Amino acid sequence: MQALLRRPALAAAFALLTAACAPFAAELPLDKIELPPGFSIELLARVPNARQMAIGERSGGGHVLYVGSMDEGKVHALELDAQGRAGKLHVIASGLKRPVGVALKDGALYVSAVSRILRLDDIGKRLADPPAPKVVRDDLPTETHHGWKFIGFGPDGWLYVPVGAPCNICEPEADRYATILRMQPDGSKLETFARGVRNSVGFDWHPQTRELWFSDNGRDSLGDDLPPDELNHAPRAGMHFGYPYCHGGTLADPEFGARRPCSEFTPPAQALGPHVAALGLRFYTGTQFPEAWRGQIFIAEHGSWNRSKRIGYRISSVKLDGNKAVSYTPFATGWLQGESRWGRPADVLVAPDGSLLVSDDHAGAIYRIRHGRAGR
Repeated sequence: MQALLRRPALAAAFALLTAACAPFAAELPLDKIELPPGFSIELLARVPNARQMAIGERSGGGHVLYVGSMDEGKVHALELDAQGRAGKLHVIASGLKRPVGVALKDGALYVSAVSRILRLDDIGKRLADPPAPKVVRDDLPTETHHGWKFIGFGPDGWLYVPVGAPCNICEPEADRYATILRMQPDGSKLETFARGVRNSVGFDWHPQTRELWFSDNGRDSLGDDLPPDELNHAPRAGMHFGYPYCHGGTLADPEFGARRPCSEFTPPAQALGPHVAALGLRFYTGTQFPEAWRGQIFIAEHGSWNRSKRIGYRISSVKLDGNKAVSYTPFATGWLQGESRWGRPADVLVAPDGSLLVSDDHAGAIYRIRHGRAGR
């Protein structure tokens, strides 16, 4: 082996392979994660470049956790036994263009791939021999700038698909960009649900009102502290949330703000941290967590990329009183140590047992947060 590694080409290839595998070989410093009293965190599984998650039934019992990716081009399926413990990890699709989004309906897994929405039928019975993806729709914008898509089925049975702005700040074609679209499960009847949404990479529906709440990433190049990211509430179709004219409900854009005033638009329900990169969010619908946490919104804040002092890299929670946000606080922190990051939360999901799953595309991991001791 040593003799082979003296050959420059082989040595370089070995070095690249070692670097690629390093995050998976290293033990993750979960002792750095700070949680409220009574909570604990554990590593559920290593899943490369893990982004959006969806969970469904497994043939023969237990569940399957489906996980999209940004840079891997793959969709993974993780078997979970009746106790929620991780089993075999399958690659059920590969070679796709940024297949970030995954959503389940009637036994089929829907996958976003920038301009395409794909479907893998009866997937829970075919993990070891997955079907070829069927095309549901293939005429969405092809731009990769804000082109990856978090997707989900609403209580109305429609598939919701955001299309981000193809830029940092611009006035893109209406009803094609900076929107949240929805369509029937077969891809028909495409319509615009919300406008003025720069880049939403997470949403969920209130478990009682069945109304949509979503994250939106604010524009760049206005400094470290402006504008805020947003948590928005869309109780009906046809609302406009300000982009590119107004940010955070009050900040007129220096380039486009003179064209339409902030008073024309729906302000955010909660201003989030500036540049925290709010991605996946879910209402907590389980019963494992204490009563005070039930019904809160948990948000994966992926972390800033161009701020002089990094911010985010955490799970935050927003408490509601009716439709009013009354608090916005960190829930799980520690993936950022000083200015050094070792993980980046990308999505959250309530597991069948009421624990909270967290995907991390930087560390290539799925974590489980429980109330009580880890691994019990």
